[in-house]
Amino acid sequence: MARPRPEPVQVVKQRRDAALKALVHCVPYIQFLGIEFDRRGDELTGVLPFDEKLIGNPLLPALHGGVTAAFLEVTAIMTLSWSVLWEDVESGAIDVERLEAGDLPRLPKTIDFTVDYLRSGLPRDGYARARLNRSGRRYASVHVEAWQDNRDKLFAQATGHFLMPPRQDG
Repeated sequence: MARPRPEPVQVVKQRRDAALKALVHCVPYIQFLGIEFDRRGDELTGVLPFDEKLIGNPLLPALHGGVTAAFLEVTAIMTLSWSVLWEDVESGAIDVERLEAGDLPRLPKTIDFTVDYLRSGLPRDGYARARLNRSGRRYASVHVEAWQDNRDKLFAQATGHFLMPPRQDG
């Protein structure tokens, strides 16, 4: 019996990238802030490119605290959503054209989100990575860390709890 041929790696990568792009572009505030996501396998890193409009205190200058919190929350939600989509994207069960047309799964809803501001965010690019502490059918707990030049010197971290949307099977 002949074994089915696996999909070419480029096809899988294109499907992953298209699904992530569709997911990120469905939230206008992400575009306003300019947040991007770098994908390596199933791991996402949020990237907040520096822009003058993100400065809260021009005398320091420092990133606005609301921008920092939004960056962390967006990274948590996108990482959580990506973890839910990952299996369907990998298997090809997800129709990327439908995603690109706006037929996206609902995003998790924030229950609470606590931010620790560890130091001022400097006027330069920021990076964030989320870790899922628990992700079930109805509830998820996520920890997010943000840094700029050195991953060991965080400028903010957060913990959030999210209500998961019902899975759309079929």
